[in-house]
Amino acid sequence: MFKPTPNPPKAPAPPHNPSTMFLIAPDINTETLLAHACESLASASIMASDLAGFLQSPHRNALLGIAQIIMLGELAVNRALDNLDPQD
Repeated sequence: MFKPTPNPPKAPAPPHNPSTMFLIAPDINTETLLAHACESLASASIMASDLAGFLQSPHRNALLGIAQIIMLGELAVNRALDNLDPQD
């Protein structure tokens, strides 16, 4: 027999509490956070590019693609920094 209404949802899942093992201080300003993110992305980009030199295709191509995504993230963070504090 066809049931016209779905079953009621089961008990709601408990809220996700992220780990506080690595916690960024809440009073750090946006410019500082973006500057550190930019430096981290730049380091990750260099590490991925260097590691790609030791690999053969297709793993090399995959890692170079990851490096490109990291670089795009770095560009976005740099633009956000420029928007916060234009040098003009």
